[in-house]
Amino acid sequence: MTGYEVALAIKDGINRVDSSVNVKIAPVADGGDGTLKTMVDVTNGEIIKENVNDPLGKEIEAEWGKLGDNQTAVIEMARASGLALLNENEKSALNTTTYGTGQLFKAALDSGAKKFILGIGGSATNDGGAGFVSAIGAKLLDKNNNDVFPSGANLNSIENIDLSNIDKRINQIEVKVACDVNNPLCGDSGASVIFGPQKGANTDQIKILDENLFYWSQLIETQIGKNIRDIPGAGAAGGLGAGLMAFVNAELALGADIVLDTLDYEKKLPGIDLVIVGEGQTDKSTQFNKSPVAVSSRAKKYGIPVICISGSLGEGFKECSSQGIDSFFSIVNKPMELDYALDNAYDLNKELNSSRANLASISRSFDHSVFERKELKLQNKDSGSPPLLVGTFVEVTLPGKLLEDIFFCLLYTSDAADE
Repeated sequence: MTGYEVALAIKDGINRVDSSVNVKIAPVADGGDGTLKTMVDVTNGEIIKENVNDPLGKEIEAEWGKLGDNQTAVIEMARASGLALLNENEKSALNTTTYGTGQLFKAALDSGAKKFILGIGGSATNDGGAGFVSAIGAKLLDKNNNDVFPSGANLNSIENIDLSNIDKRINQIEVKVACDVNNPLCGDSGASVIFGPQKGANTDQIKILDENLFYWSQLIETQIGKNIRDIPGAGAAGGLGAGLMAFVNAELALGADIVLDTLDYEKKLPGIDLVIVGEGQTDKSTQFNKSPVAVSSRAKKYGIPVICISGSLGEGFKECSSQGIDSFFSIVNKPMELDYALDNAYDLNKELNSSRANLASISRSFDHSVFERKELKLQNKDSGSPPLLVGTFVEVTLPGKLLEDIFFCLLYTSDAADE
């Protein structure tokens, strides 16, 4: 499901209980998969298809998005240069190129785009952005003045970066790169060592790739006058982060911040009573400025409570409480296969939010009702171990004498409650 479809399911669930609730839909993304579709949907933009080269040079059809302002292009490099485009036996960090991503960039330039947002996750490449810059007009030449194919394996063959024919429009645009890693270009924390193995590189190949990226960075510094090797994020997407900073003066930033700022998200918050965020799995990694906490931190500026609805709650999800999320829920309401959960995600979201809305409507029915989430723990008296958390429950305090002989209970148990 896209972010927009999830938001619709949440809205449907709430309004099924109370149609008078004004639910505003504002799907967001963090620069990863789905960013293009979400931003195009929210701004009433359009998705445009182009014929480009895949990571190994084969022609494919790839998409980019033009936002509703008709000036901003959104490009996900994974659409043209992504690992998911290759079979397992095709993965080759030595031989892949970002040329196709550069082709999408040039197509957006040709359409009149003045602002660019690039998501650079999921790459199959390790060419330092050499393919990208070739696609927008640069010539990479060897010692005999012959063109060099822009791949990770060939970077050390380049003797001259000729920018005389590079697209001059790059001097009149703004480029923001959604980058959620801070790896430098080279070394033990660099692009080749950290990400090379998942792109098909073995130990010997990683050494070659790292040395080639170091050579490439020296060439850029000597001939272009930019030292990008150790800038955090330079190693993102096999060094595409470095190439974008060197050749199109790109600014690297956290993806969620770029998306929220572009969509003017914070302007939507005044007057809102509750914010609902969510993602596939909420865990300890969520706190590192993924969409839910990027939103919650902004909501807290206005004192707005935030709840998080996720496909599942993983290890460390409670750590996100410090980032402004007040409560966490999973849409999974019983043991189920992953495929079932994925196929029925819309209905699961709707059902969960109907139950939450019912709870809220009951609360509104009684003045000064108090709902408090508590934990049920068991202590083994014969052990020095900490108490075992066996469940959570909601305690409802109702004012005065409501109705005699009525007991109000909300019970959440697992199928293994008898254990």
